[in-house]
Amino acid sequence: MVTRLVLFLLLFCGPALARDDGRYANSPLKQWFDLLRSGKGLCCSVADGYVVDDPDWESNSGHYRVRIEDEWVDVPDDAVVSVPNKFGRTMVWPMRVGKSLTIRCFMPGSMT
Repeated sequence: MVTRLVLFLLLFCGPALARDDGRYANSPLKQWFDLLRSGKGLCCSVADGYVVDDPDWESNSGHYRVRIEDEWVDVPDDAVVSVPNKFGRTMVWPMRVGKSLTIRCFMPGSMT
């Protein structure tokens, strides 16, 4: 099981540029996104995460949850990115391991 997880991470979250299709090559935030990490490790890159609209995430007593595929998922505390959000928008980097969905990184934005 551990071997499968390691192989999965190497294939899909290996080098930060592994899945970068070039869309963000000229972005002033590209290097920042490539080095972005949570307590679970690197978030991969901006190409792997996606923006979460305000109705699809919430905060309660310092804990977060996010709606992914019409399901509310609790964000583990160690998945929260602790550096200031230079992008401004809420982003999530979900991972599916088998049938389980977990959050690798979550970066809260400002609710408007």
